[in-house]
Amino acid sequence: MTSTQLTIHVPGNHLMGPLLGERDELLRMVEAAFPLADIHVRGNEVGIGGDDADRASRVFGELVTLLQSGQPLDGALVARTIDMVQANERPSEVLTHEVLRAAHGRRVRPKTAGQKRYVDAIAENIITFGVGPAGTGKSWLAVAMAVQSLHAKQVDRIILTRPAVEAGERLGFLPGDLMAKVDPYLRPLYDALHDMVDAEAAARMLDRGTVEVAPLAFMRGRTLNNSFIILDEAQNTTPEQMKMFLTRIGFGSKAVVTGDTTQVDVAGGRSGLAGLERVLGDIDGLEFVRLTGRDVVRHKIVADIVDAYERDAAGAEATNRSAGPAPGAGSGTS
Repeated sequence: MTSTQLTIHVPGNHLMGPLLGERDELLRMVEAAFPLADIHVRGNEVGIGGDDADRASRVFGELVTLLQSGQPLDGALVARTIDMVQANERPSEVLTHEVLRAAHGRRVRPKTAGQKRYVDAIAENIITFGVGPAGTGKSWLAVAMAVQSLHAKQVDRIILTRPAVEAGERLGFLPGDLMAKVDPYLRPLYDALHDMVDAEAAARMLDRGTVEVAPLAFMRGRTLNNSFIILDEAQNTTPEQMKMFLTRIGFGSKAVVTGDTTQVDVAGGRSGLAGLERVLGDIDGLEFVRLTGRDVVRHKIVADIVDAYERDAAGAEATNRSAGPAPGAGSGTS
């Protein structure tokens, strides 16, 4: 039986060092991911044989494309590239998509295929729901898209809002007026804004009202025209608050609603995000994007923790289904 033999031609010796990594550490990562591939390097060519030759060659091809686009390679990026190739995705189409040139020349890009679907949905729809676990970039990418829309003069202002859920503390016992009390709940949105624009620009935008950060209760009775509105932590809205928010959206506006249905802190557990796709899923101009543990871009252990919880929840659900109703339930016997 003849195994596949493939060759990747790297255009220029100057790309070989970054492609292989210091002491060939990136090469070793690819070899570990595809143990059935026989990989050897000669000059500016990477030869690949064995049963895993096709996938390993796709990884090297994608990495070369990323290098040519100006992306520096590191272990995290190579790991994401390997993961995406194994899922039959195209890393170069995802990781080279620029959302925003942020403060200090930093490029904001999606880091997973799920994140790319998310930013595409935001661009194409009036209302986008980004639902998924912590660390998937839901809020951060939404703020990046909002700043991009403002820079492109597609909207006149950005409105960032969250429900002020007490999460174990009573607002009444916190010092200061209402805004001072809710400020800690809004701080993650300020942090995301400061990642996109420098401190001076952020302060100027806030002072002029170009960017407004406010608790959800402040949205009642308003009509928000020509605005990019982000509702963060939406799993902590009630159904009534969610309806109130969605009916605030006016002409020329776009809204992004983010949340994690596994982290509901709202009193009574009545989340305004739960079951919403069933109610609104058929409306044109509105899209739900579900992110998973594969889209977590924090430390690998965070993705592992998210995956463990998802497996446990799926196992519990399967156990409940297989158990069926309790013996004698609904039988009418005494």
